[in-house]
Amino acid sequence: MDFSLTQEQQTIREMVQQFAEKEMLPFAREWDEKHIFPSDTLRKAASLGLAAIYVRSDVGGSGLSRLDSVLIFEELATACPSTAAYLSIHNMVAWLIDQYGHETLRQTWLPKFVTMEVMSSYCLTEPSAGSDAASLKTTAVREGEEYVLNGTKAFISGGSTSDVYACMVRTGEEGPNGITCLLVEKERPGISFGKKEQKLGWHSQPTTMVFFENCRVPVSNRIGQEGQGFKIALSALNGGRINIAACSLGGAKQCLSLARQYMLERSQFQHKLAEFEALQFRFADMLTDLEAARLMVHRAAVALDQHDPQAAMRCAMAKRLATDLGFTICNQALQLYGGY
Repeated sequence: MDFSLTQEQQTIREMVQQFAEKEMLPFAREWDEKHIFPSDTLRKAASLGLAAIYVRSDVGGSGLSRLDSVLIFEELATACPSTAAYLSIHNMVAWLIDQYGHETLRQTWLPKFVTMEVMSSYCLTEPSAGSDAASLKTTAVREGEEYVLNGTKAFISGGSTSDVYACMVRTGEEGPNGITCLLVEKERPGISFGKKEQKLGWHSQPTTMVFFENCRVPVSNRIGQEGQGFKIALSALNGGRINIAACSLGGAKQCLSLARQYMLERSQFQHKLAEFEALQFRFADMLTDLEAARLMVHRAAVALDQHDPQAAMRCAMAKRLATDLGFTICNQALQLYGGY
């Protein structure tokens, strides 16, 4: 098994690293403290091909692999994990349209997704339906060539800011077979947004509830077939899991780098922190955990690229490990600074 990156992948990673260092890292603190959604920076990322990473090239997509995408999101997240995570969601919606949308839908929307003239969010979670997506309650009743939507979505990244929303709604029976995916524009009558959630960080992307009250959406905005929504949601989440895992890797890598720099500068008892064996052991464990998580994320991405029957399991495992270890590494890095 070859664990090395191709020359193209190394070039992509270096390009994204330079973009993150120049266009994101100097501004990330201000974005978070002042709750700024960096739309101009996101459009700059789009100009590099980062807004439709695994969308086909006929509509302007980059046509890259899932492995390429996790390399990209890890580097972006070293500068600002929440901005990288929003971009990963936009990419997920673009992929949904590219993969399942009819040709008119693809040609109408995806060129605008590629440039981020149009920005997007993914609406699955509800107040009473999170991991159990099959129990969602938001309804879409068909009336002629329109669906009439009623219900509530919760914790939507980009809520009130994004231009369009890929929404999982119930068009039929209870359970997974009654779910359909619709693309809903922000300006449609009947869609509204709650107040921004109060979060500990993660403020460069707003998070709100989304409300539908007799919101009419044309049947032509349907992604895939009626009743296919649950399958579409699960296929989207496979990629979403490894993307957020990659963002966790990036945040952890940055914290590890900062902790190492601090250990080389800070002195106690006439010695640099980096000279204390106990701290060396702790740092080695953190670096080992980061590399183990990265390998698992890359393995899951390759499985997704190869349509491996175990890809869903590998994506879930990689997400679980990378986010948990990412948190642990960041917390331990804080303690190396003096966590008080």
